[in-house]
Amino acid sequence: MKDSEITMESLKNNLIKNHYIPDNSTVTTIYLAFKLKKPVLVEGPPGVGKTELSKAVSRSFGMDFFRVQCYEGITFEQIVGEWNYQKQLLHLEMSRIKEIDQDIFNEEFFIKRPLLQGFMNKNPSVILIDEIDKADEEVESFLLQALGEGQITVNDLGTFDIQNDLMVIMTSNSQRSLLDETKDRCLFLYIDYPSFDREVEIVSANVPAASSELVESVVTMINKLREMNLLKKPSIRATVDWVKTLLEFNSEKLDDETFKKTVSVVLKNESDKKKVLKKFSSER
Repeated sequence: MKDSEITMESLKNNLIKNHYIPDNSTVTTIYLAFKLKKPVLVEGPPGVGKTELSKAVSRSFGMDFFRVQCYEGITFEQIVGEWNYQKQLLHLEMSRIKEIDQDIFNEEFFIKRPLLQGFMNKNPSVILIDEIDKADEEVESFLLQALGEGQITVNDLGTFDIQNDLMVIMTSNSQRSLLDETKDRCLFLYIDYPSFDREVEIVSANVPAASSELVESVVTMINKLREMNLLKKPSIRATVDWVKTLLEFNSEKLDDETFKKTVSVVLKNESDKKKVLKKFSSER
């Protein structure tokens, strides 16, 4: 589907067909990203579907998918590419033996990493720059310049122009404040934990074998857990995993016994587990 053919309704329907249940804000932002050719900055708590959104857009419109996973200390070489020094040295040695000139500064000797691969890909593509807040400001500034100008320059190799309609989706867990320049150039989307009805819809789409009673009982409890002062609140992924777990135990709903037996599926540390078991044991 061409960008000119995309409507708000077709975008929403395509995402739903690909097991991503968007809210109105998500549909509007991604629609504008297609139309305005602007990157999207997605923030929100862990596990609400920020990363999955980019994958769903890629699946929905048959776009190739590239991912830059940011982390503390990530470098230009790990994002763009690096010279294959071993191969260069081997060819220099061979050229010395054969007494011929060998140019070792060309693409044959350069290992392309996700950002450059995404730039040079001929097909419409999505590139996910995941957890950009974990990278330092220097890397963020480089990404901003490359994406803004549609060019990447590699020393001794040359400048590469973007070759496709590249949709850029960046995610952040707000570990640090991003540069104002980054925010200014992006469409902004905040994804929060979903409403009860929307989470039921999301889980039902991902676990169609589960009954509505089972899904609703799990989502009800998940919402209660998120209201508690936990070190890590349960994600949507955890909700889906909990429903799948209960199906394995042939449970029709989340009762006291299955709750105690399976709550560790959604609670990721021991202190949270003890706090939850103490609270709900006293209430039941």
